[in-house]
This record gives sequence, structure tokens and C-alpha cells, in this order.
Amino acid sequence: MPSLLQHQITRTPRSVERDTVTMQLEDGRTIDIQRVRDPRAKRLKLSIDERGARLTLPWRASLVSGDRFLHQHRGWLAEQLARHAPDDDAPAFVPGETTHLPLRGEDVPLRWHEGRFARIERLDDGIHVHLPARVSDVTLRRTLRAFYEAEARADIGRWLPGYLAGLPRAPRQIRLKVMSSQWGSLAPDGTLTLDLALVLGRPSAFEYVLVHELCHLLQANHSPAFWREVEIRFPAWRDERAWFHAEGRRLKARLHRLLNTP
Repeated sequence: MPSLLQHQITRTPRSVERDTVTMQLEDGRTIDIQRVRDPRAKRLKLSIDERGARLTLPWRASLVSGDRFLHQHRGWLAEQLARHAPDDDAPAFVPGETTHLPLRGEDVPLRWHEGRFARIERLDDGIHVHLPARVSDVTLRRTLRAFYEAEARADIGRWLPGYLAGLPRAPRQIRLKVMSSQWGSLAPDGTLTLDLALVLGRPSAFEYVLVHELCHLLQANHSPAFWREVEIRFPAWRDERAWFHAEGRRLKARLHRLLNTP
């Protein structure tokens, strides 16, 4: 989840404007911060996620007040940037060289084969990658993504029927995508979106996120009533939330490196 600092200010409706501001941290590093004037913003907001730092200002906030807000929180900003730093040790996906792929909390042995078409399959002895003699990087990443999506949908297909009872309706559709900070979301039209990185981690964490988002069909908020619904369906949710706090950033970084996404 992104880290966040806020300070109350009123808003004035205008269109959104974006630019970049550079600042020096206490340790001497210079970083770029995306600065956004948003008509919906009610307060100054400084947030950090895997994409970097972002300062959001209401229209009635001056640039001077934004600079002052950044200066006041330079120490906090350095700490959060360190937490969200990319994992440079995360292995990439290189034909003939990569020996394991993360899947369901394990590093599964990887076996390379020459084939007519690019495809990846999971068998009893590991993950098998079939590639033609010449394959583009785009095709390679698309094939890996399709493999992970198929594995994720297989997990969802096993879990979902057991949670539909007691819900007002089933999700209209379930989408899998690479998400920068969230693990899941439920749109007003009932579309449920889940982070593809979930299939790389332990299954219980993936299942918890699914249950969490399904419970938003009952309570479109994070009120005590919402958490009661989660507790009924997934009593160990606190353990999974703690796991995400400890391992979530690393999990997202690993998927980004494998898929070569920004």
C-alpha cells in the first residue's frame, strides 16, 4: 500500500495540472517529485509507491506551501523511498539462463525447450518453457504474463464458489493486471480487479485479497461492519495483512522485473 501524509486545505474546482519538482533530501540525494494540482484534492498530500514520490496540491494551495510541506517531511520522504526502492536482486526472465520462476510462494524449477510456438506450462517436475529459435522480448513477456494469468484464474476458480453464498451478487467480471500499489479493487459496476503479482506469493495471501474485495459487495467501505464480514469469511486476515506489509513490495518488484514493466 502507498505511504501517505496529509494536511487539510479547502479546494477550488479547476482542471488537473502536472509537473515535476526537484528537491534535495537530508542525505544529499536529489530526487524528482511529481507535483499534481487536482481540483478534487482537499488537502496537501505526499505519497510514495513503487513509481516514486507524488505531491498533490489543491488549487488554493500555493507552490510555496507545497515546497514548505516537502521540506518539513524530507526525513519521512527518505525513509519511505528506501522502503519502496526497487529490488535490484530480483531475477529477470532470460531464455536459457533463468532457472526458477516464483509461483504460489515457491521458486519452481524452470526447464527450457525449443518448440514451434512460445508457450509455458506447469507440469509435475516444474515449469516448462517452449520457445522457437527466434523469439522477441515482447513475445517472451506476453507468454509469461499469459502463464501467470492462467495460473491465477485457476486459483480464483477454486476459491470463488465457496465465498459466493451470502453475497448479494457475484462480481460482474474479474480482471488481472499489474498494479503499482493496490492489491485489488472493486468498481461500482461490480468489476473486481486483482494484482497479477498475487499468484507469485503464498496462496493464503491471494485468497485473502479475493475475500477482501468480495466483501466490498456487502460494504463499500472499510467500516467495522466491513471487517466483520471479512472476519466471518477469513478469520486469519490479520496474518495475511502482516505478510503483505513484510513481503508485498518485494513481490511486486519481482513481477515487474520478470515482465520488464516500468
